[in-house]
Amino acid sequence: MVIDIDTVRYVAELARLHLEEKDIEYFTGQLARILEYVEKIKKLDVEKVSPTSHPLSLKNIFREDKVMPSLSPEEATANAPFKSGNLFVVPRIIE
Repeated sequence: MVIDIDTVRYVAELARLHLEEKDIEYFTGQLARILEYVEKIKKLDVEKVSPTSHPLSLKNIFREDKVMPSLSPEEATANAPFKSGNLFVVPRIIE
């Protein structure tokens, strides 16, 4: 696929982006290079490559849960403009 200035203007209009003329020229060149690279990738032989959902192996990076000291309810609501006991009072938004 060849991309030209008119295509970039059209896509920008669809995306409701206001681009200056210099930006349109810049993005035309950038997008053309991206599409050239995609064409190179299309030529690769991936017959023996199994499909994956992610190129790298994933692992869980969550830390172990630890019980730690935290704020008391009184400390947590100390600066609240409106409170009732240990609860925050907020304006009603659902009738």
